[in-house]
Amino acid sequence: MSTYKWFIAGFGVAALGMAALLHADVGRGNGHPARTDCGVCHLAGPNVDQDQASKLVSSQELLCARCHARAIEVSHPSGFAPKRSLPAEYPLDWKGDLTCSTCHLPHGREPGLLRGKKHGKDFCLTCHDQAFFRSMKDAGTSMVISGHLDVSRGRSTIDIDVHSLHCLGCHAGSHSDGGSVSIGSSGVLRHASGAAPHPIGRSYRDASKRGGFQPENQLAQKKILLSDGRISCISCHEAYKKEHGKLVVSNERSALCLACHAK
Repeated sequence: MSTYKWFIAGFGVAALGMAALLHADVGRGNGHPARTDCGVCHLAGPNVDQDQASKLVSSQELLCARCHARAIEVSHPSGFAPKRSLPAEYPLDWKGDLTCSTCHLPHGREPGLLRGKKHGKDFCLTCHDQAFFRSMKDAGTSMVISGHLDVSRGRSTIDIDVHSLHCLGCHAGSHSDGGSVSIGSSGVLRHASGAAPHPIGRSYRDASKRGGFQPENQLAQKKILLSDGRISCISCHEAYKKEHGKLVVSNERSALCLACHAK
């Protein structure tokens, strides 16, 4: 049995996927180190106080990305004005936007810096209702594990990117409610739905050297993400959406395919 098939046949994929999350930047920390230069983030600089602490030199997403760049690539949406009202313990910023600080305490000391004592689905249900998750194919299982899929410190023992490895933890096998997939020894992902098979875990740059691919620096304009430079499940699918797994670009007239493949 190939290395790929051995892992996907058992619980190896799920275990490695969770290990990737446990070793991520988000969720490990014991708080941010004390800074004497408050002006790194706060408009008021050294004179910052509680009343104007929320006014920052840039958007919070950009500030947090200085250290947690991978955390905001695949995560709960942030930096927008929510249509619903949130509980008082989860504050919006001065513009009325949901930001990283809505869920996290930037100067806290708890693991993950989460506000309050709730975790997992209980944390999600503080803002979302059960109907929100019931409408999803997997009843929200894929989303309540973590608000971020930051796997920058994850490691895979098989030749596949860590983002895809986490996805396969749920989607490999008949137990998946969100559409099962399988992967062969060549790294080609096959969908039970009948969608066209596609390789994952392969270097986009190396593939481009053979010709027939769009320039790598143009992919971000189409919301196509690479996982450490490799083609991944997250290159074509969005995880943190009500329609979990939605294509990042409609494939009408092969638009998604042509975002990477040259005509």
